[in-house]
Amino acid sequence: MTRQPFDFLPLPAARSTEKPRRTGQTMMIDMGLAPALVGDHLRVVGPYVDIAKIFVGSARLYDETVFREKAEIYAAHDVALFIGGQFAEYTFYHSGLPAMPRFFQEVARLGVQAVEVSDNCITLSDDERGTLIRMGIDAGLEVHGEVGSKDSKADLDDLIRQAGLCLEAGCDMVLFEAAELVQAGAVDKAALARIGAALAPERMMIELPGPWIKDVTLNDVYEMMKYVVATFGPDANLGNVAWDQVMNLETLRCGIGIAGPAMLARANPANA
Repeated sequence: MTRQPFDFLPLPAARSTEKPRRTGQTMMIDMGLAPALVGDHLRVVGPYVDIAKIFVGSARLYDETVFREKAEIYAAHDVALFIGGQFAEYTFYHSGLPAMPRFFQEVARLGVQAVEVSDNCITLSDDERGTLIRMGIDAGLEVHGEVGSKDSKADLDDLIRQAGLCLEAGCDMVLFEAAELVQAGAVDKAALARIGAALAPERMMIELPGPWIKDVTLNDVYEMMKYVVATFGPDANLGNVAWDQVMNLETLRCGIGIAGPAMLARANPANA
């Protein structure tokens, strides 16, 4: 990045500014953004985006030329393109395990670097989860595990156990489904505390909720964003960030956002 305005004002030393990052990663969700919009947007926020997730099964609906154009734009800004887990779930549910090597090979062929293995909407056994993770790795992909359901609350001990299985199978990190981390739209602080105590910060990513989860408002998303950054520090890994909220999140990470400069110290003195 070239010179920034107001560079006489320091930013927090705890915030990682160099990519690739292991902590402080922002995963932006791409719900069908046009290539030109992606290019213009990343001119502004590219330094603050590490992963772009192509949501659910939308990759199936693109013209391949358009998809590849987007992939090249993301790559030019050092943003890893990522296929969300529900598409793999769909493929597994309808076509079974024999179809999965071809699925992962197609992901790699399209210039995508990472894929998610999840069971948001289906149920995977431990063996199936491990097999799918290893298939993705064998295809040359970075595999992110995700644990949790969109439809019902799981036992937190079991989610943490599943997260461990994902890491043992070769996942670089585990994403925690946002629906598991909210109660009637509000942050489940106890659940976040247990997850934070169980996994190293570079091995986990907390997903933000969205309007696809019942009773979640835009204010709830803001509150969870603020709480995660305040609790785990400016280098927390955060996922499912709306494209137009990337800069908002970065200002929070730097203490110059809507919560004000005292936010980090107020919620967790250890991060002060």
